[in-house]
Amino acid sequence: MERAGDLRRTVELIVRQVGHWQQPRWSASVAGGDVSRAELVHRLVQELADLAADAEGRPRRPVPRLDHDVALPDQLRVVAADLLAARASEAALAQAASAATATRAAL
Repeated sequence: MERAGDLRRTVELIVRQVGHWQQPRWSASVAGGDVSRAELVHRLVQELADLAADAEGRPRRPVPRLDHDVALPDQLRVVAADLLAARASEAALAQAASAATATRAAL
């Protein structure tokens, strides 16, 4: 599963990139946008959670925003692991890897 490896690598790169950020950095807007970095990463978390739910035949549910954005890297790791454990299709993994790559580029 090449796409699984792509997703794993990209998620790990994002986590390394943002894992040390403090709240002000999370609150900053992404370049050219009106969305904060935290909102952007949370959108990725939600997309991966939705793909995992689809792969497992479960209903989609909103992923809660935790009180502190510094927890987002951990949330990202968890939902990515859930998606990989769900044995999602190559198409779903490709979509996830593409979304992770786009998020990383926007950060």
